[in-house]
Amino acid sequence: MLQKFDSRNADLKVFIKDRLYPRDQAKVSVFDSVVQGGDAVWEGLRVYPEGIVCLEHHLNRLMASAKTLAFVDIPTKEFVKSAIDQTLKANGMTDQTHIRLTLTRGEKITSGMDPRLNQSGSCLIVLAEFKPLVYDNSSGIKVISSSQRRNGPEFLDSKIHHNNLLNNILAKIQANVAGKDAGLMLDHRGFVAELNGSNLFMVKGDTIYTPFAHACLPGITRGTVMALCERHQIAIKEADLSLSELYNADGVFATGTMGELTPVIEIDGREIFADDALMKRILTLFKTSIRSYCEPLT
Repeated sequence: MLQKFDSRNADLKVFIKDRLYPRDQAKVSVFDSVVQGGDAVWEGLRVYPEGIVCLEHHLNRLMASAKTLAFVDIPTKEFVKSAIDQTLKANGMTDQTHIRLTLTRGEKITSGMDPRLNQSGSCLIVLAEFKPLVYDNSSGIKVISSSQRRNGPEFLDSKIHHNNLLNNILAKIQANVAGKDAGLMLDHRGFVAELNGSNLFMVKGDTIYTPFAHACLPGITRGTVMALCERHQIAIKEADLSLSELYNADGVFATGTMGELTPVIEIDGREIFADDALMKRILTLFKTSIRSYCEPLT
C-alpha cells in the first residue's frame, strides 16, 4: 500500500538539533553522518490523546542503540521529551500522529567514515506527521518472500535500531515489483525473520508463535502483543518458523508502530485466512487496550 500525502502536513514544524524549523527549512548538513553513512538511530512513535504509546520503552531503545554505536553527547530523556512536546504543540497534534524520532552522530568536520571527525555532538530530529495507520487492518495485506536476507548478529545486530535500512528497502522493492504490500525476509538459515518493516506472528491451534529475535528487530509492539498474550493466558512461543509453517497457519499478522496489528492474508500466492477466532481475539485485545500503554510527556 502506497502512503499518500496528507495536506495537513504541508506546513509542518520540525525539531532539529535545538529548535524548530518550518518544513521547507528543515534540513541537516551534507556533512551529517546520517547523510554520509546512514549513521543514526531512530524510533517510530504513535500519538494518541492519552499520550505516546510505550514512550519509555522507545526512549530506552534509542539510548541503548546510540550507546552501542558509541555516540557522544547523547541527549537526556528529558531533552528528547521536551523536543517532542515542543513539536507536537507547534503542530497542534494530539491524535492520528506518527513521530519519526532520529538521533544522528552529528556533523563531521570533513567527509570520512571515522567517528572522530564528528566534533559537534549528536543531532536530534523530531519529525511528527499527521499519519493514521498505514494499512487497512480490516482487509489485511499480501506479502511475498524476498531473496534479500535479514541481517543476523554476525553481520549487524538487529538489537541496534539503526538507519542503515538498505536490505529492508531491497526487500520492499521486490514486493513493489511483485505488486504486493511487503517483503517477507528470512534469516541466513532460511527461517522467517520479519517483514521489511514489521514483525510477524503466526497462529496455529491454540498457540501464537513469533520468530526468535535473532535476525529481526525485537519490536516494541511485538513485545506488547507478547505481554498481552501472557496477561490473558494465551499460549505464546518464540520459535524458528519456516515458510511452510506460515503457509499452513490458521492466521498470520504483522505488528509495528506504523500499522499496529495487521492481518496477512496472502504469502507467496497462498491464501491465509483471517477469520481465526484466536487471531481475532488478540487483535481485539490490542485495539481495546492500546491506549492504556500511552504515556504523557509531562
